[in-house]
Amino acid sequence: MTDEELLAKYRDPSSRNYAFNLMVRKYQQKIYWHIRKMVIDHDDADDLVQETFIKVWNSLEQFRGDSQLYTWIYRIATNECLNFLNKKRRRFFLPIGDVEGELMEKLESSSEFTTSGNEPSGEEVQMKLQKALLKLPDKQRLVFNMKYFDDMKYEEIAEITGTSVGALKASYHLAVKKIEDYITKTDTTD
Repeated sequence: MTDEELLAKYRDPSSRNYAFNLMVRKYQQKIYWHIRKMVIDHDDADDLVQETFIKVWNSLEQFRGDSQLYTWIYRIATNECLNFLNKKRRRFFLPIGDVEGELMEKLESSSEFTTSGNEPSGEEVQMKLQKALLKLPDKQRLVFNMKYFDDMKYEEIAEITGTSVGALKASYHLAVKKIEDYITKTDTTD
């Protein structure tokens, strides 16, 4: 079902709940992974997905259709992620490095490594990438995740983040450079 059809069903009071359930089913997994890549922890991601869809439900009547439905939902999820990470830092008066360390611990405890000889396993390569991503500032990591993992166009990311395409391209380029530097540096120290 297209977003337009979902919105039409939602606007009809007799099919509102049904339409919203379809919308949740359509976007829940994408939103979960979008959030999970930012907060790492499954339980935190689940909570934020729930908060995202509560906000979608509460605000959907005001949705004017100026943007695509999925970019609007992504924007809500993105704001939930950034707010969550900022609250976490403020709540514990943690510098960025401490929150990064906590996320790193959660990442390491949720993964197992298998090594085959001297070649790094796929899990090890993925772990290095995830560790490199945690070194990035939140917004840069967000842009990288949306472009690299979610394969979104810069125009869509601009709609979600409210940032210009030029700034997003620069941010993505910087993120890639930092990731390459991190991976190269850890490869030489291993």
